[in-house]
Amino acid sequence: MLKQRGLIVSDEDTALKQLASISYFRLASYWRLFEADTTTHQFANGTRLEDIISLYNFDKELRSIIFTAIQDIEVALRTRIIHFFSLGHGAFWFMDASKFSNRTIFQTCIDNIQNELNRSREEFLQEHFARYDSPSMPPVWKTLEVVSFGNLSKLYANMKDTNVKKEVARSMGLPKYDYMESWLRSLTVLRNCCAHHGRVWNRRFPAMPQLPARLPLAWVDTSCVRPMKLYAQLCTILYLEQSIVPNSNIRQQLLRLFADYPDISLRKMGFPRGWETEPLWNATTH
Repeated sequence: MLKQRGLIVSDEDTALKQLASISYFRLASYWRLFEADTTTHQFANGTRLEDIISLYNFDKELRSIIFTAIQDIEVALRTRIIHFFSLGHGAFWFMDASKFSNRTIFQTCIDNIQNELNRSREEFLQEHFARYDSPSMPPVWKTLEVVSFGNLSKLYANMKDTNVKKEVARSMGLPKYDYMESWLRSLTVLRNCCAHHGRVWNRRFPAMPQLPARLPLAWVDTSCVRPMKLYAQLCTILYLEQSIVPNSNIRQQLLRLFADYPDISLRKMGFPRGWETEPLWNATTH
């Protein structure tokens, strides 16, 4: 059927193996970009299955790099939230509804935390529950270790103490906690997309990060950046990495990936002209 629609398949045995491992509709989200007619699904002249598979592989490798980077950010954020909020509010602040702005969001977070504690098989939690039965949850430095990135983001955004929120944000190079909240929302969506193997290349994301014109660490010119595209989120990841893992090679991995797939359009990910010379992306500025 794909051949009838104009797709060039040079090696049918390989094509059959690929389609046996990558479902039709997963690949369809990539080959739609090659269609000349989205109603009849006819392919543009010269479209090869190899081009579609190449785009799929690029996106898979890109997701892997992004997911690893967000793991760095998640672990660092978790550690700093625990540190700064505990200094100001003790070991069980996350259980105190009076410390949060929205009671409904607070209750949802608590329910999610309880479920995550119930599911966890971490030894340090099992040892804790074997020794203590009150309060109902362990102190924050144990409990928050098993909380999801999304729940962590909601806890931070819902916390009333803006001074502590500022401390957390500044420890990660952001002068305002509003930026931190915005970036965490967008990165949560991106992380979930990567975790469920969703396409990230050329996707438009509903949760968009705020893009300040200036920041204390190496940053980019945001005047031509579209916040709904992946470039904006990659910039936030690289920016946060500067305050987390100074020797991180995430930027080098991305640049290497782009070099390995020279035919893949970076423009469709929102990369503006001259992005290579931006301080955040330029190796000579690091």
